[in-house]
Amino acid sequence: MKRKNVKTFNSIPLSVLDLAPVNEGSTPAESFPKSVDLAQHVEKLGFNRYWLAEHHNMPGIASSATSVLIGHIAGATNEMRVGAGGIMLPNHATLVIAEQFGTLESLYPGRIDLGLGRAPGTDQATAFALRRTLNQNPEDFPMQVKELENYFADEPSGYVRAVPGEGLQVPIWLLGSSGFSAQLAAQKGLPFSFASHFAPDYMMEALKLYHDQFQPSHVLDEPYVMLGVNIITADTQEHAEWLATSQQQQFLSLRRGEPTKLKPPIDNIDDVWSGFERAAVEQTLSSQTTMVGDKGLVKEKLDALLEATKADELIINSQIYNHNERVRSYEIIGELME
Repeated sequence: MKRKNVKTFNSIPLSVLDLAPVNEGSTPAESFPKSVDLAQHVEKLGFNRYWLAEHHNMPGIASSATSVLIGHIAGATNEMRVGAGGIMLPNHATLVIAEQFGTLESLYPGRIDLGLGRAPGTDQATAFALRRTLNQNPEDFPMQVKELENYFADEPSGYVRAVPGEGLQVPIWLLGSSGFSAQLAAQKGLPFSFASHFAPDYMMEALKLYHDQFQPSHVLDEPYVMLGVNIITADTQEHAEWLATSQQQQFLSLRRGEPTKLKPPIDNIDDVWSGFERAAVEQTLSSQTTMVGDKGLVKEKLDALLEATKADELIINSQIYNHNERVRSYEIIGELME
């Protein structure tokens, strides 16, 4: 599941989740070089994989054309795995995804991951624009995953073939923020990544379902779990807390149904939210899976999370307004790795 020279924290690899943030006063065109720079930095630091997430109609997230950006990042790095965290499969024809990731795997062999989610990654109006229908049956997602696996098989059944794609065995992960994908990943013997960075309340339940129901497959002999975490760290506790106000403002805007670009840090977050809004944001950004502080505090919280969950890997999101501060945050995390 990891390349040979990857560094680890307490014997597990750490990875990066990038939403290609678009800062207030900036454009997506300015965010992409920053993603390339971050990917090159974290590869040197020994992070295991670099994933990009599909979102739509969000002015602060530039990774909507996820497979295109994956190719851009893979072309700018050397060994690190690059992939989707994830592709929202119901938004797409499975053949198209097979061809896109077959192309990526052909260009960058042995380096591409395909994480799959079943949510639209957006609001309902945008989901309609993407899919032209909202009549999605929950049973469609398992069928789509099966179709995708068939396109990548050595000897796919059916008349339609994915070229490129056929025979490439692109690694498939299932992603989730509830128990549905946990159970499906367990039944299919696939690796599972849980979105604990924004759905912490369901984390332990989903992990139990996955471990209890796991069935070995040709992909995995035993369960493999990667958890999403938010980490914002700096050389001092106070500075980290100041940097974290950008992420807090982002989640506040989502809570209000008014998504915005990533805003600069502010001195007093209590000036912009009500007590009710603060409680809602803090519930989403649980202190168990959102870690804000200096290196010592982050290490303490990582140790506690791993002790509680027995995760096999962590994937880290750091929504920090200033690019150099964001790179520095990952550098500090890198200092914790062996």
